[in-house]
Amino acid sequence: MNQVSRIPLAQLPTPFYKLNNVSAVIGRNVFIKRDDMTGVSLGGNKVRKLEYLLAEAKEQGCDVVITTGGAQSNHAMLTAACCRMLGMEPILMLKKRGVMGRKGNLLLEALMDVDVRFVDTPSYDVVYKEMDKLAEELRAQGKKPYLIPVGGSVPLGTVGYVDCAREIFEQAKAANVKIDRVICTAGSGGTLGGILLGTMLYGEGAKVTGIAVCDDPFEEITEELVNECAKILGVDVSITKEDVDVRRYYGAGYALPSREGLAAIQLMAQKEGIMVDPVYTGKTFAGLLDMCAKGEIKEGENVVFLHSGGAASLFAIDPEDVVEA
Repeated sequence: MNQVSRIPLAQLPTPFYKLNNVSAVIGRNVFIKRDDMTGVSLGGNKVRKLEYLLAEAKEQGCDVVITTGGAQSNHAMLTAACCRMLGMEPILMLKKRGVMGRKGNLLLEALMDVDVRFVDTPSYDVVYKEMDKLAEELRAQGKKPYLIPVGGSVPLGTVGYVDCAREIFEQAKAANVKIDRVICTAGSGGTLGGILLGTMLYGEGAKVTGIAVCDDPFEEITEELVNECAKILGVDVSITKEDVDVRRYYGAGYALPSREGLAAIQLMAQKEGIMVDPVYTGKTFAGLLDMCAKGEIKEGENVVFLHSGGAASLFAIDPEDVVEA
């Protein structure tokens, strides 16, 4: 496998263990991979991607990093935090959509004194044009910017979740556990793509299911990310969109709390003392619970729930403000 430049940012490996109380309640063997504990800011999955993306930025001599997301983007906040660690200047070009003010991730960005700018549009195409314009202005000032698309979900960032899959299966083997399925969030596609590719390489036949929290075409997105990431790593793997298992549990829409997501948040908090969020991981855990209830995850199966972070959303969005689909 090709060696890819990486800057260690996360505290790895993150914990892996069985959720004994949840498992007893739902009658399945549920394990958790704690990527909410990656160690930067409030933790989360984006740190693994940024280890590769910011390594490339450093190699290119970049001193400013520009990225985007929604107003409460976990990716944007963690990009800013990692840039602060590395002495790079972060600029966040966020959609003016969602919860505003000093709440959640916007509060954390204020504490880090980050340059946050808003674009009043629902379209990332518009945001990317503004990012390109800003990059040209910075180059004229003698700066060297590095641009990261939403979620860091590009083939290079996807390598970070191939690493995570390898960790999961190494930890499971050490615990004498045979994993049957890994379930993770599909929010921009990079985490799902990396877990799928990594499971194909290390997972000994385990299945991967992505729980979509928005209506993006994740089958096509994941196909492209897996195939391009495989080229970076130099592995002989190729998939089609039919190889990608995505279930849609976004309810009324992205970042709109759902009744099922709220129930999943409460179950995890009350049984395990673990916090999942109303935007991503709460809906993902709700998807896992529904698959168990429908018998798609059978008794005796060992399923891993990838906790990809997002705790700041609990302090920005009231999960009881349920929006019915």
